[in-house]
Amino acid sequence: MTGIPQRRGPRPLPLHLGMAALRGLAALAMPPSVIASPSSSAAWPRSSAGRQEAARVARALADGGHRPEAFQAALLRALLRRDRALVAGIAAYRRHPFRRPPGAAGRPPLWQEGAARLLDYGGAADGVPALVVPSLVNRAHVLDLLPEASMLRWLAANGGVRPMLLDWGWPGTVERSFTLTDIVAGRLERGLDAAVAAAGAPVVLVGYCMGGLLALAAALRRPDRVRALALLATPWDFWAGGEAEAARARALAGFLPGLEPAMEATGALPVDAIQALFTGLDPFGIADKYRVFARLDPEGDRARRFVALEDWLNDGIPLPAAIARECLGGWYGANTPARGEWRIAGLHVEPARWTGPAFLAIPARDRIVPPATAEALATHLPQAVLHRPAAGHVGMVAGTGAERALWRSLAAWMCGHG
Repeated sequence: MTGIPQRRGPRPLPLHLGMAALRGLAALAMPPSVIASPSSSAAWPRSSAGRQEAARVARALADGGHRPEAFQAALLRALLRRDRALVAGIAAYRRHPFRRPPGAAGRPPLWQEGAARLLDYGGAADGVPALVVPSLVNRAHVLDLLPEASMLRWLAANGGVRPMLLDWGWPGTVERSFTLTDIVAGRLERGLDAAVAAAGAPVVLVGYCMGGLLALAAALRRPDRVRALALLATPWDFWAGGEAEAARARALAGFLPGLEPAMEATGALPVDAIQALFTGLDPFGIADKYRVFARLDPEGDRARRFVALEDWLNDGIPLPAAIARECLGGWYGANTPARGEWRIAGLHVEPARWTGPAFLAIPARDRIVPPATAEALATHLPQAVLHRPAAGHVGMVAGTGAERALWRSLAAWMCGHG
């Protein structure tokens, strides 16, 4: 029944609708001269096209070509059009018939412990073995989003690599009691042992986003298992980039007290709470992209890829409470990694102790891990090779230009250290 919504999202929906409404109310409350000023953000970022339109309106107001009342009426009509486009985009997404094929997730795992599984993506028998470690808060299949948008399948088919993926899975009762030490010195190290056993040799350890921090800690603990280390959009100095970035990081930690009741009740930070924290990085971006989606051909490739990516974003994973406290309070609130205070199993995580090959991909348009946050890690790795793709945090691994932006360079580097 195609008329019935197929999915939830964007999550948390009330927050995104509320932010869109707040943006409109703010615009209505502002004087026309402020809204139309090309030099003013008017409380939100503008595209270059938006700045040009603002400049045109500002000239018309200055020349007396528009009365303030007429401007306000035109603004209200524009806001109503935006609201209709947003609702149309959300409805089109929720009713879209696309369903992602299972990919390697449908194959028997090489290893499994609790919710975690080691998935083998094959490749040439003599391919460089690689273990890929994703974040704990999102599904691992962003690295295998679609047949035509799969970093792992591409590496296996074209890159001379045998990729294996550590899929963390959905945390059960046991996992909800985990700390980062349980993750790194437990699940990750045992998954690493399984990958080395399957390959018959040490592997290239590849970490993405939060997974990069976990991979770094594991490589320092088990250098005999790791031939090279690749860190993709991996944060290190959470206060890098100036006081504004530091204040934003500390503000995220400031939400912890309010999140405690939910974590006490469930043993984890809920998905909608995680999504709400991410929304703070780009408060109006979700609504804007759904307005664009409303104009797409629902049967086209762009719409299909959009839905696949949004399904991934909206199907997040709750973060065990102790880990949430360590990440928000420690990483963001106290900047423990950069200050040399982050520990796994009692030992400090000191990246300078990794003297093997290292590849750092730092996407230029990353809003989740600002480039300065990741660049700080390069100064501590003696053999760091920096790669700066002209892409965003997710686009680097799963976007339409990901092969050019990252996959080829990552494969070449891995093969050079195989």
